[in-house]
Amino acid sequence: MRALAFLLRLFAPLFLASLLAAGPACASVYSAELSQQLLHGPDLCAEAPCRDVMPQAQKFSVRKGRPSYVEALAVGADKSERVIGYVFLSTDVVDIPAYSGKPIVTLIGMDTQGIITGVRVLKHSEPILLAGIAESTLLKFIGQYTGKSGDAKLEIGHGDEAGGTVGLDAISGATVTVIAENQVISRSAYEIGRQVGIFKGEVRPAPRYTPLNDRLSWQQLLDEGSVVHFPLQRKDVGLTGDAAYIDMYFGHLNVPTVGISLLGEPVYRRLMADLKPDEQAIFIIANGEASFKGSGFVRGGIYDRIQVRQDPQSFTFRDTDYLNLYGLHAPGAPAFTESAVFIVRSANFNPAWPWQLTFLANKADAQSGAKTFVHFNAPYWLPARYLEGGRAHIVQPEASWRAIWKGKPVQIVLFLLVQAFTAVMYSQRDKLVRASKRKHKPWISRPRHVLWLVSVVFLGFYLKAQPSITQVLTWFHSLLHQWKWELFLSDPFIFLFWWFIIVSVLVWGRGVFCGWLCPFGSLQQLALSIGKAVGLARFQKLLPKPLHDKLKWIKYVIFAVLLAVSFYSMEMAERLAEVEPFKTTFIVGVWNRTWPFWAFIGAILGWSFLSERPYCKYLCPLGAGLAIPGKFRLFGLKRKSECQTCHACAAGCGSHAIDSAGRIDQMECMLCLDCMILYYDDHACPPLVKERKLREKNGDALTPINAAGYFISLDAVRAALKAKAAPSAGDPP
Repeated sequence: MRALAFLLRLFAPLFLASLLAAGPACASVYSAELSQQLLHGPDLCAEAPCRDVMPQAQKFSVRKGRPSYVEALAVGADKSERVIGYVFLSTDVVDIPAYSGKPIVTLIGMDTQGIITGVRVLKHSEPILLAGIAESTLLKFIGQYTGKSGDAKLEIGHGDEAGGTVGLDAISGATVTVIAENQVISRSAYEIGRQVGIFKGEVRPAPRYTPLNDRLSWQQLLDEGSVVHFPLQRKDVGLTGDAAYIDMYFGHLNVPTVGISLLGEPVYRRLMADLKPDEQAIFIIANGEASFKGSGFVRGGIYDRIQVRQDPQSFTFRDTDYLNLYGLHAPGAPAFTESAVFIVRSANFNPAWPWQLTFLANKADAQSGAKTFVHFNAPYWLPARYLEGGRAHIVQPEASWRAIWKGKPVQIVLFLLVQAFTAVMYSQRDKLVRASKRKHKPWISRPRHVLWLVSVVFLGFYLKAQPSITQVLTWFHSLLHQWKWELFLSDPFIFLFWWFIIVSVLVWGRGVFCGWLCPFGSLQQLALSIGKAVGLARFQKLLPKPLHDKLKWIKYVIFAVLLAVSFYSMEMAERLAEVEPFKTTFIVGVWNRTWPFWAFIGAILGWSFLSERPYCKYLCPLGAGLAIPGKFRLFGLKRKSECQTCHACAAGCGSHAIDSAGRIDQMECMLCLDCMILYYDDHACPPLVKERKLREKNGDALTPINAAGYFISLDAVRAALKAKAAPSAGDPP
């Protein structure tokens, strides 16, 4: 307990000071509590700072339109009102998750010419912005949108005048976040501009259907995509259990083959006779506990649970757009508890182009229990055989993670080469340690020093690819609630690094990552080497083993606390994760943090000049999290029976990972391979030294050392030579 108190006295004041220094910087946007009035109420500007994004306005209307927006009004001397622009909330328009898997709630202003007048982030859940990048940096980024046209092609990075794109400066260390925010602002501005008539969409030719008139079964319609299955589970909306929340099927009925197969010819003909040329019929059937019609529908109102969306317009349905659907004629059609035919009455909807059916639901937050309104989309596009000339060529918007991967091919290849080199090096460890001696091990020390430099400079400072405990916490929650590959693919280097970590931990243990490639671990190891080079070797000591054995459990306690707190509040856990100095060192930079962060890192690195990897051994929650699965690795380091009483390896183990009985604690081992060098070194390993001296005294040959770490027996060599010299049964006499 005294040891624990010692370490807490050393680091706790600096850590707590860093948390206090970080708190105010992120409170205004990360911890903001947005009211239901702001998110969904009619009077947006009663809660939101609309004048911040539309300073010329004297008055604002209530929410209008779908998606909703607010009119910004100028009031003349005669009290007359004039629309001078529009203010809108991003989450009313698009649902684009950022790095955290949650959208960045953004307020946007745009004038009647389509020029963005202001942008304000009201709330984000980005862990990489938490207590790291100052809010002023985020404000500086979104400030670039002011003065840009809402239909401009805005891209992060260098623009291309020839291609008509406008470049925007990114935030170092927050690439995924700014790409997501760019999509949020651009798409929201464009869609509202389209709705209010500022921007004109492309002219799309009216659909012309082929004269096919087949009769298809339900399964055939599903297989070709004429009917789409749209299921949602309870867990998708934050509820417990794996049962269906709603299980829907839908499709477009105007195409003769589809309509007749589903409705039968008489019903189909009556339906088509009632439709005007620009009206389209869509059927929906469903089972489950939820209703796509909604529970609050009133005559004259709208069906608030279902919409049709088509780049980027949304189409809702009133009671006059609803027709009863009593049954389906397609063989194999499922039973259903709810059904409808909805009519899209708009010339702007073109069924020959892709569209989406959108189901709106209240999703419960797994942690707070609060409910938010979310959209679930299912894409639909008529099969090409029903359209004359086939489907139009459409360039679909590329997922942001794909753009990130495509933009960094050289860095990704180099990153993979570093990982491959590390894996190959370690896989050949038996050959490398055999070619080394305790006092001369260039085949081990030199490649590792190169890897440490590459890890710090290239992986850490350049790529900012430092794995973190926050990612482990995010994965835990994603596995429990909703897994999104896009969330983890958004940073290619972290994604690839974690696959390397998972494989290497299960095969060899945590030490390949922690001891060879971790950027911050490598920085500590380089500090130790520099200290030795400048004459501090005589001061470099490890803590006494009994003290170490008590202090090593601190990191496991920190890991357990962070994991437990994350189930109460992910935001609080992310703040507490500042016990990791990784963000300050590599992502944000110490020059962008306050003095407690400098002092915290300075204390760690200062200690690292005098002792091997103190942070890794005593404080790192990531190392603790990796040590647990590493206990079940496939391959461990070798031991001899004499190791139980010999302490030669333990005396030189910088990780204090060898106990008095000669056992290696693989959860603590950094795989430096020093003990494996001694394992084969007949001038350092006491059992081998004893055997070597005995043979030299007796004039016996020194045979090679086998895989078990012993000289090959002379009796075995003599027997092998005798067997080789003896004539075989088939030899002539």
